[in-house]
Amino acid sequence: MWLTNSSIGRKVIMSVTGIALILFLTFHGCMNLVALFSKEGYNLVCEMLGANWYAVAATIGLAALVALHFVYAIILTLQNKKARGANSYAVTDRPGKVEWASQNMFVLGIIVVLGLLLHLFNFWYNMMFAELVNAGCPFINGVESASDGYGMIAYTFSNPIYTVLYLVWFAAIWFHLTHGFWSALQTLGWSGKIWFNRWKVIGNVYVTLLMLIFVVVALKFALCGGCCTACC
Repeated sequence: MWLTNSSIGRKVIMSVTGIALILFLTFHGCMNLVALFSKEGYNLVCEMLGANWYAVAATIGLAALVALHFVYAIILTLQNKKARGANSYAVTDRPGKVEWASQNMFVLGIIVVLGLLLHLFNFWYNMMFAELVNAGCPFINGVESASDGYGMIAYTFSNPIYTVLYLVWFAAIWFHLTHGFWSALQTLGWSGKIWFNRWKVIGNVYVTLLMLIFVVVALKFALCGGCCTACC
């Protein structure tokens, strides 16, 4: 099958899964916005997305997307390295017109995956997984209920080490997505001569606004535990 056996097909899989993951991050970012204004509203969303069958099914689907994206990233990286052969070590000067993110996508991807594992440990493990196997009780003493997403955010970002790690993770995602956004559209043939630069600008603005949501949430909870007028 050309999707899995050809270089173009693998890039298409990378592009489609990448776009799907960007859409998920958009949903996650909009959900996090609620936490900035209402503790009750955010916990209501968390309760709706708890261990319900549709949330579990979506989580499995999301895990499959991440696995596909990461596996094909490894395959394409090894394929490109093999194609360069001995020349991969012969040139030390980097082309001026090639973006830094473009040359370090795999490394950025590793950081993104490591950050994802940390995020799963802090939230999914203590929320959805706890609902499934631990009668709704988190595996930590700082939060009473697995559906208390607001409390989970406050507990996590009360630790400055976690706050720094998350900010590094967000930065890596930003670099990864600002390149991946337009690159995916280019692979799918949606980026002609006119739209190439336009998609770059649109992607940079979109990804920057999206990641700012996550950064603002992290900093607000780190600095004041998520305090806001609506939550008091």
